[in-house]
Amino acid sequence: MNKPAEPFPQRLTEGYRTFLDDRFIREQGRYEELGEHGQTPKIMLIGCCDSRVSPEVIFDARPGEMFVARNIANLVPPFAPDDQLHGTSAALEYAIQALKVEHIVVLGHGRCGGIRAFADDSQEALSPGDFIGKWITLIGPAAERTGGRGRNESFDDYLHRLELASIQQSLANLRTFPCVQILESKGRLHLHGAYFAVATGVLMILDPATGQFIPAIGEMPKRVQQIRCSEA
Repeated sequence: MNKPAEPFPQRLTEGYRTFLDDRFIREQGRYEELGEHGQTPKIMLIGCCDSRVSPEVIFDARPGEMFVARNIANLVPPFAPDDQLHGTSAALEYAIQALKVEHIVVLGHGRCGGIRAFADDSQEALSPGDFIGKWITLIGPAAERTGGRGRNESFDDYLHRLELASIQQSLANLRTFPCVQILESKGRLHLHGAYFAVATGVLMILDPATGQFIPAIGEMPKRVQQIRCSEA
């Protein structure tokens, strides 16, 4: 005999009610416009599934402003026109060819579980299919770029370097797509790397001239600085 179905999570219905009473009312005209005319985002963002790193929250995005694709460890596979299923590549194809986005951002983050799973050989597969294990092999080239963990380097410091290198590798993989190559060469598409530190709220962006990650804004708001000091 089948068990009775669990009720829909109350947290979601409460959140939906708050959304209706607040944001939907404030942005009702925007939603009506999107419903009638469709979406026209200028930015595609490829981020991690991690629940702590919501791109729409971090960038205070309005409805329809960003086209977001999320996966384990914010990875982009290289161009591979085969018979396999390619979720991230499909989202990329739609963003470029249908939506005509002008910017693609790869957003990594601190304490990424996918990066840690790759670096920690002691972790076992979570299921017989080992879908995560197969997916995170995409981190391999980034690990080679880092030169591996230094003799006196802490594991956390190595993970941080690998998180940054993985963003750069995903950008390199994006450039294996013919449509990306063509549009970027014509100045109609721009690629960006970014990194979000969960605990501090600091956002770093990749400087293409130096290959280094630099703060997105010159100075953090005083309220944020005070919070960081109190947590130190």
